[in-house]
Amino acid sequence: MDVPTCDRAKELAEELGDSVTFYKIGLELMMSGEYFELLDWMLARDKKVFCDLKFFDIPATVGSAVRSLKDRGATFVTVHGNRSIMEAAAQNKGDSLKVLGVTVLTSLDRGDLDDLGFDCDVGDLVLSRAKQCLESGCDGVISSGLEVPKLREFVDEKLLVVSPGIRPVDNKPVGDQKRVVTVETAFQNGCDHIVVGRPIRDAISPRAMAEAMQASILEQVG
Repeated sequence: MDVPTCDRAKELAEELGDSVTFYKIGLELMMSGEYFELLDWMLARDKKVFCDLKFFDIPATVGSAVRSLKDRGATFVTVHGNRSIMEAAAQNKGDSLKVLGVTVLTSLDRGDLDDLGFDCDVGDLVLSRAKQCLESGCDGVISSGLEVPKLREFVDEKLLVVSPGIRPVDNKPVGDQKRVVTVETAFQNGCDHIVVGRPIRDAISPRAMAEAMQASILEQVG
C-alpha cells in the first residue's frame, strides 16, 4: 500500500474489496501522520496488516519500538540490522507480532553491494543474514524469490519467507527493483507470502489485477 495519504489508502482498499485481505503499510504512510488510524481502520475490516517500517537503530530503540507496536494488532513488522538489533526486536515482539528480518533489499544487486562495502555475492549475503535472523529469534525473513530455493535448503521451514519484487516477468528489472520474480516462480521456489505493490496499484483495474494474481497463487498452492 504505497500511497501518500490515509484517504487514498482507504479508497484503494475499498476498491480492492475482498480480493485482498493482507496489506503492507510502510514509511510513506507513516509520514502522512495517519498511520495508526489506517492500521485500526484495516483491522476493523478484518484485514491483516504488515508494518513494513524496517526498524534500524540501536538495539534499545528498536526493542522499544517493537514493544510499542506489539499490541496494536499488526501481524508482521520488518527489522533491518545486525544480530543485536534483531535480538532486541525478537525479545520484545510479544505473542502475536512476528518479526521479519530484511536480508538484502530487492532494489540491490552485486554492484550495489560493492558500493556498500560487501565483498560477496547477493545470495551469500542473503544466507548469512537469514542465519542471523534464525539465531536471533526472528520469525521470518524478507528475501527476493530468486534466493528462496537456497534459503529453503538452508533453513528448511524454520523461517517464514516473504518475497517482494513481484513482477510479470522473471528477473527483468523494472523501476528501482532489480531482483524480481513472477507470482508463479515465487511460490514454486518456496516462499510463504508475496508482496505486490505497484503492479496492482498502477493497474487499469487494481481489483482485476489482484484477482488474477490470487488465481495464479491458487494454481501454485492448491
